[in-house]
Amino acid sequence: MTAAQADLQIDRPAVADGAALWRIARDSEALDLNSSYSYLLWCRDFAGTSAVARDERGEPIGFVTGYVRPDRPRTLLVWQVAVDDAHRGRGIAAALLDGLVARVCGEYGVTGVETTITPGNTASERLFGSFAERHGAALEREVLFPAGLFPDGPHDPEVLYRIGPLSL
Repeated sequence: MTAAQADLQIDRPAVADGAALWRIARDSEALDLNSSYSYLLWCRDFAGTSAVARDERGEPIGFVTGYVRPDRPRTLLVWQVAVDDAHRGRGIAAALLDGLVARVCGEYGVTGVETTITPGNTASERLFGSFAERHGAALEREVLFPAGLFPDGPHDPEVLYRIGPLSL
């Protein structure tokens, strides 16, 4: 654990965090930005399967949003991961992901993680590849949504990363 990670508080997001999560997502310039309303709802309805990292003042500096798949209740789908630009490169995304997965494994009996990553998003590819390695889990990839399925203009395909079973 780095000094930056030791100063982190990782917990469940609250509705009051929604605006900060939206801002972090917007400023990431890598995520598909959802409406601010969706981040407020996410912090209300999916707080149990999401996590926020706070600095020493308690301000959100990163987040992971996710949900347990209704048709695969032992699978956590990680929707978005983002860290405020001023705090990147310190292992915060990995600490968030590890903390969230440990919590949902205990609370929900989750044994696997899924996420989608667009080709060329090397930061996310490294994050989830190293997560699989740290937890001794297999990593499978397949295109989940080809580019042609997106109705709103050019969009890269979304590649499904399936990680599991987990050894936590």
